[in-house]
Parts: sequence; structure tokens; C-alpha cells
Amino acid sequence: MEEKENIHEQNEFYTAAANYWEHVPPTVDGMLGGFGFISQTDIKGSTMFLKALFELKNPPSKTFALDCGSGIGRITKNLLLNHFKHVDLVEQNSKFLEVAKTCLKNYSSRIDNYYPVGLQNFCFTTKKYDVIWCQWVLGHLEKDHLIGFLKKCLSGLRPHGLIIIKENVTRSKNLEVDTKDSSVTRPLSEFYRIFQESNLICIKEEQQNKFPHELYPVYMFALKSVNNL
Repeated sequence: MEEKENIHEQNEFYTAAANYWEHVPPTVDGMLGGFGFISQTDIKGSTMFLKALFELKNPPSKTFALDCGSGIGRITKNLLLNHFKHVDLVEQNSKFLEVAKTCLKNYSSRIDNYYPVGLQNFCFTTKKYDVIWCQWVLGHLEKDHLIGFLKKCLSGLRPHGLIIIKENVTRSKNLEVDTKDSSVTRPLSEFYRIFQESNLICIKEEQQNKFPHELYPVYMFALKSVNNL
């Protein structure tokens, strides 16, 4: 009975999030919750972080990236396509994916797949990716599903491949729930526990700077399997 209740609660959590995003306009401002003006600063911070990873002793290759929770393709267009030959997008909102296809029409030969599925249900079929980029989406996954997703990511990484996470982090030590968009914001300590339980080690961590103070702190993490050190 308890297991059925948990499944029901999880379904409600995901359904509420999907319903929220159905009413969000498919624009940069919509994707960033009314803070579209931070997009350039965000991309600049991500670019510097990514470039530093390419300077590692055993850096990821630059062939294939996966944009998780891609929305309308903002990160694919402004970041990933500048560094990788090919990009796949996974996004559960079909309206956003259709806008992404329009925004990325000039790059159609470099976009292999648009996957219309939530990350909790996404599966990797081959070791294809050099970088799996997850930004402002993992707060929509329950902890168990997040750990499961990160473990699945390992099965989709090529040698020297990395999972890169860029997410809001609480200033407190507590998990904070947003009932409006059905998401959670985790403290750093929770991220560290999740990484450990996912058999991942963080090889680089950095805080995004020059964001408005009223926003949550945003951290970037580069992760690899504990078995591939």
C-alpha cells in the first residue's frame, strides 16, 4: 500500500510539473522564468567551464553532446553547437521541441535526434555521448529517479565522457520545494550525497558568477564514473 502511495505521489509530482510548463511561453524569457536577460551571462559562464574541461589530461572528445531538458534549444544553439559536432536534445514538452526545431533549422545536419520524453523515462541505447549536459531540469526529478537517471547516463558516455550539471543550490542546508512548478532545490550537501549514490565523482565544481542576487546560487559540476579515474 505504501509503495502504491509513493508511486501516486511521484506521478502527481511529474504531472504537476508538466502542466506548469504547458502554460510557459516557448521563449528564452519563458525558459528562464522571466530572467531572460541572464542568458548571455549564463552561456559565458558555461563556456568557460566547458573550455577548462577540454584542458584536462584526458578530456572528453568533441563529437557528441546530449542536451537534457533542452526546452527550445537555447543551450544547444548558444553553447553545445559551438563545441560539439553533433547534439541530441531530450525534452518532454513537445511544444518546446517544435520551437527548438525551428530555432535550430540551420543546424539540422548536426542535430541527430529530438527525444520527446521526460528524463525519468529516458534510456540510453549506446555509449554515444562525450558530454551529457543537464541544466535547470534535475529539480524536476525525485531523488530516486535522479540517482537512476545519473546511473543510466554512465551507460551512455564514451571514454573520458562527462556528465555536466548546472543547477540552483539552496543557501540553507535544507531541501526547498516549489509547489508552483513542482520542483525542488537542493543544498550542496544533497548533491554530494546523490553523486556518491550514483557512483560518480566530481572532478570540477564552480559557482556561476554575475547573476542577480535574488536568484538562487547556481553551481556547475563535472562528473565522471568512480570506475574511470
